[in-house]
Amino acid sequence: MRKVILQRQQEPDPQVLQGFKDLLKVYSPSCVVADAQERAGVMRSYLRPLSTETRFVGPALTVRLEPGNQVDCLDALSVAQAGDVIVVDAAGETETSIWGGLMSGLCKMKGVVGAVVDGAIRDTDETRDLGFFIFSKAIVPRSTHSPYSGRMEPIEVNVPIQCAGVVVRPGDLVLGDEIGVVVIPLENAAQVLEKAREQAEKEEKTRAKIREGKTVEELLAEFGRL
Repeated sequence: MRKVILQRQQEPDPQVLQGFKDLLKVYSPSCVVADAQERAGVMRSYLRPLSTETRFVGPALTVRLEPGNQVDCLDALSVAQAGDVIVVDAAGETETSIWGGLMSGLCKMKGVVGAVVDGAIRDTDETRDLGFFIFSKAIVPRSTHSPYSGRMEPIEVNVPIQCAGVVVRPGDLVLGDEIGVVVIPLENAAQVLEKAREQAEKEEKTRAKIREGKTVEELLAEFGRL
């Protein structure tokens, strides 16, 4: 692997992106989107959010690091845009942190709305105080070799990756909340949004019926599922 830093070629439709941002206001948006995609696009459960306040959605800025030779991913900031979600394939390594508090601070200043790391992070106290939203597989004090070797490669930015069991391409929408992370392929985003809105509305109507005292049988007869 060598250093590859690409610009993102595709951007989401602004109205569709705003629709997903509005969807963050409902209960359990990651579950709603997962249902709208018939369970597809859900990252593995070992990714956990640093904060239960976590809620974000935005286009993916992808990063791929080399197993066993991981470096700091600062180069992602050279192409990061406000509203991005940085998604890092760190090969699931748990003993080398590829993200710290300073990276969180730089992202916050850039307007990056969140990050997903299939690997380890550190400086979680600083990241939490910054109010930056991040998922990771592990937390460990040990850093990459970059501060000692001075090397910032190998790294690939804005290439297709696999993160926590899901293929993520640059520009795909990534939604995270306290429950988990789901990926919406860019070409399907409008259709998924429509289905997700319908699902969220159905769930809200179901809640109202529960408050009215409807039974499980009555709810299933009306809505077909719970």
